Order: sequence, then C-alpha cells, then structure tokens
Amino acid sequence: MLLMFEMVLFLSLIIPMPFRMKRKMFTFISENPIVSKLQYWMKITFVFILILFIDSVNRVYRVQLELAAAGKKAEGGGTVTIGSERMEVQARKFYSQRNMYLCGFTLFLSLILNRTYIMILDVLRLEEENKKLKGENVGSGKHSDQLANAGEMGEVGKLRKELAAKERDIETLKKQSEGLSREYNNMGDKFTVQDGTPKKDR
Repeated sequence: MLLMFEMVLFLSLIIPMPFRMKRKMFTFISENPIVSKLQYWMKITFVFILILFIDSVNRVYRVQLELAAAGKKAEGGGTVTIGSERMEVQARKFYSQRNMYLCGFTLFLSLILNRTYIMILDVLRLEEENKKLKGENVGSGKHSDQLANAGEMGEVGKLRKELAAKERDIETLKKQSEGLSREYNNMGDKFTVQDGTPKKDR
C-alpha cells in the first residue's frame, strides 16, 4: 500500500499542470502543518521499512544457504530434501525475495520522491524569479531610472543594497581615520613646538 501511495504521489508531482496551480499545490504542501506531521511519521515508517529490508535480505541469504546445503547432500548421495520440505524452502525463498523487493523499491522510491520534490521547488522558485524579472524589464522600457533599478529585486537586490551600504561605511571609516591621523599629527607638532624638543628625538 505504501509503495502504491508513493507511485501515485510521484505521478502527481511530475504530471504537467499550469504554473499557478502547481505553485499553489506546492505552497500548500510546504506550509500545511498536517502535511509536515505526515512527513514526520513517514520518516519513522521508512526507518521500520529499512529494518524490514535488512531482515528480508538476511532471510534470503539463509534460504540460499539451505538450498546450497541440500544440493551438496544430493550430490553426495545423502538424504535429499524432497516433496513438501523442498516446497516449503522454495516458498520461504519466494516470500523473502518478495519482501526484499517490496521494501527495497519502497525505500528507493522514497529517495526519488524527496529529490524530485526539492528539484520542483527550485524550478518553481526560479520560474517565479524569471517572471518577475521579465515583468520588471518590460514595464521599464522608456524610463532610464527604472532600467537602472531593474535588477534591484529579490535576493540579488538585497545583496546589492547591503554591499552598497558596506561600501559607504568603509568610506566613512576611511575619512574618520584620515581625520584622526591629521589631528594626531597636528597635536604632535604642537607639543613638539611647546617643549622645544625636536620631534625626531621624541
């Protein structure tokens, strides 16, 4: 059931749909508290599935050892596992392999779903930023001031503003340091003249 649910969810993620509808759907998934709780419990469920997968691999390995031992007995002329015993071993092998494949594909598809979800979110964010940039450029065709500020939006705009503020702060600090240096030199010259002692001797 979990594997079928993951398959339906994966198809719903990759199915083509309009940009607005997809954005609303992913916004709902990202912000809904019920979905976040469901994701938390799903992670716990996948931990148990991982344990079941390891157990099923171990069972398949043990059944393979039993079949290999039975084959060696048959070659050596000993008691051969026949009839219902051999059918029972084959049935255990079949069930162990089935559980291993189901658990393995469920875990693998969970990784694919997680990565696909993150990639689609990144694509939606980039598409939205692209649409905003195109709308800004189209609306500012006749105004030089708007052309100059066309890139001042989103994260890039914030970083540029912060960089400009830092540069202004650096220039202010440079001017203050130059002023302090001049004042220090002036004070040194005054004290040297008052004492009558050459500045180099001090």
